[in-house]
Amino acid sequence: MTTKSSSIKSIDWITVLLYLILVGFGWLNIYAANTDPDSQLFFAPGKEYVKQLMWIGISFLTIGVLMLIDSKFFVEFSYIFYIITTLMLLMVIFVGVEINSAKSWFQFGSFRFQPVELAKVATALTIARVLSKFQFSFSKPSDVLLLCAIWLFPIAIIILQNDTGSGLVFFAFLLVFFREGMTPYILVFGLLGVLIFILTLLIPNYTILILLAAAFFALLFFQKIKKDLLIALIIAAVGYGLGALIFKTDTGAPNHDWALLTGMFLASLVLGVKGLLRRIRVIGTYLLLFWGSIAFAYSSDYFYEKMLGDYQQSRILVLLNLKEDPLGAGYNVNQSKIAIGSGGFSGKGFLQGTQTKFNFVPEQSTDFIFCTVGEEWGFLGTSAVVILFLLLLMRLVFLAEQQHSSFSRIYGYSVAALFFFHVTINIGMTIGLAPVIGIPLPFFSYGGSSLWGFSILLFIFLKLDTNREQLIR
Repeated sequence: MTTKSSSIKSIDWITVLLYLILVGFGWLNIYAANTDPDSQLFFAPGKEYVKQLMWIGISFLTIGVLMLIDSKFFVEFSYIFYIITTLMLLMVIFVGVEINSAKSWFQFGSFRFQPVELAKVATALTIARVLSKFQFSFSKPSDVLLLCAIWLFPIAIIILQNDTGSGLVFFAFLLVFFREGMTPYILVFGLLGVLIFILTLLIPNYTILILLAAAFFALLFFQKIKKDLLIALIIAAVGYGLGALIFKTDTGAPNHDWALLTGMFLASLVLGVKGLLRRIRVIGTYLLLFWGSIAFAYSSDYFYEKMLGDYQQSRILVLLNLKEDPLGAGYNVNQSKIAIGSGGFSGKGFLQGTQTKFNFVPEQSTDFIFCTVGEEWGFLGTSAVVILFLLLLMRLVFLAEQQHSSFSRIYGYSVAALFFFHVTINIGMTIGLAPVIGIPLPFFSYGGSSLWGFSILLFIFLKLDTNREQLIR
């Protein structure tokens, strides 16, 4: 074991200072959102800011313990930690309590704990160990399969808890995979998937098919196989005509979706055969991309209609300005934007926020704590918070790149990716630029689980960083 004094001497104090400022400023805003101006008791029992002080103290004690632990402990016990937290995620489905429609909390008397916060830490450690394994390669199917299993298994369990927001956080690890050698096409396909999903809400499926077909033929055109392209266009047109004769709607009109699918299927069949005979791989790649996009478009439509709840559908529609619901799904965001906008340039002043005082914004001390910052501290305060988080993220990336150990580097990038996702989505949803998925703002949102989890996540990396010159395996 390393000594605490040596860890303290070599710890990155810039990051520690940023952590302390964020935690301190976060507590001030929890106090502002929760305090009663008529109460004479500062330490009033049951107040959120009092409980948060307790959790800050527990987090500081935990940090002290982490500084005493040998860095190799986090490598050797990463798998065990992962198994324990995964079992906790499974247990909470059966014995947990349901809060805001999500069964993701353990409750012991007045104390509640959300195991997903520790699962993020355990998954980050385990992914770091797998990726830093000798001869790991994204070109080896067995390696990729193991990595995906470790990454996706917690997501599946969290979705079963009906906590979609926390499950989406784990997709931040894709940034880590990209840094460690994953093909950038995965990120491109991910963005394409988001675009297709949005299009399924904005335009009819028939129009999406036309756009995908046009993109497919455009790609073939730039591959300089114009003769085959002309034949494919003719076959697609003939196939569309046949499909229009065969497939009818209830009113007897042609079913344009099936007609276009018929034409594209026949054209794809001819192009696929020609591609195989001439060994033109790019044709097969484009065909796979085209039909995969179509399958994703129709499955997205099914997922939206059958798998999402009414409140989730409403939030998406409100975000895309496809629905006006100021007293329902859009209420939180509208009130949040009013609170932030009313703060102006310098804010109304500490404890002077009317939106805050009269609880116009639900979940104001948790998911929507950023609107308290905007109302009482204004543009200057919100800018300061964003800059502080930006400095923290930049510092984490800088420290990650300084590591001699691949395990420490990968874990450092995992920490940065998780913080980036939380900060971007939380602030985005309070100003109406991201869907409301119910994830906390690190060090600001009220809650012991999140504060403790983020503190552990950060200071494990800072402990690893104290041995940056060593190869930790």
